Amino acid sequence: MRGFIPALAVGILFGAGLALSDMINPARVQAFLDVAGDWDPTLAFVMAAAVVPSAIAYVIRRRLSRPLLADRFAIPESRILDRPLLGGAALFGIGWGLAGFCPGPALAGLVLGIWQPWLFVAAMLAGMAVHRLIFDRPAAAPRKLEG
Repeated sequence: MRGFIPALAVGILFGAGLALSDMINPARVQAFLDVAGDWDPTLAFVMAAAVVPSAIAYVIRRRLSRPLLADRFAIPESRILDRPLLGGAALFGIGWGLAGFCPGPALAGLVLGIWQPWLFVAAMLAGMAVHRLIFDRPAAAPRKLEG
């Protein structure tokens, strides 16, 4: 419960930022990705604005022995570009371009009262379940040969 309230506050702040910047509007995202057509640079400004607080957080993190509200930092250590990472990034980009949603804006868009974010989130959850069934199964225990 200790981490629930801060996580909720950060989630609300993130969702409000997405709504304020209109990033929950799939048409705006698709217009950003349409560099050969009617390109909308708004998403580039949102991404650039996100780099500043992220960079500040990484500087502060180096000075802390542990996070304020957790036992340890959860920062990926691997820098390997493998097939699952590249495939997942490609799948994410294709889905983002086709639907105009990614997980954060889709979740924030659930409050809009329109069906598109609900369909996206349902498909996302189904994809997560299929991935878990296929890739997260425990390996079968080795069998002993009788003899």
